[in-house]
Amino acid sequence: MIALSNYNNLTPEEYLQFEEKSPIKHEYIEGQIYAMAGTTDTHNIVSGNIYTIIRNHLRGSDCRVYFTDLKVRLEKRNHFYYPDIIVTCDDRDRETATYKSFPKLIIEVLSDSTEAFDRGDKFNDYQTLESLQEYVLVNSKHQRVET
Repeated sequence: MIALSNYNNLTPEEYLQFEEKSPIKHEYIEGQIYAMAGTTDTHNIVSGNIYTIIRNHLRGSDCRVYFTDLKVRLEKRNHFYYPDIIVTCDDRDRETATYKSFPKLIIEVLSDSTEAFDRGDKFNDYQTLESLQEYVLVNSKHQRVET
């Protein structure tokens, strides 16, 4: 990830305002913002299929599933990430439209450019979320799912 040098030491509120107007997505890590790379056809198909299965499974429950363009806020770490899929069952998450703070499940579809980060720092950061019960990594190249 490459930090955008023009946007150093932003507050979370400044980041959210910036992100609202930006044509591309950025993750936020301790005041720095990082442009996100685009995804591949395979990544989108895998993510979409998983989203559809979970959405159908959760129908009629109090839980909601979100896909691709919604951030997770990690308040203890001062980070915002864009996971591929989020499931939240916490009513407090209905108070915010652009991010969720209490996910129960986070799924990342691995790519060559993000795999080390998804397995390392991001995994460690997600462990600060008290609501998180499962962090799932999906490897579409080797047909493997890890929890």
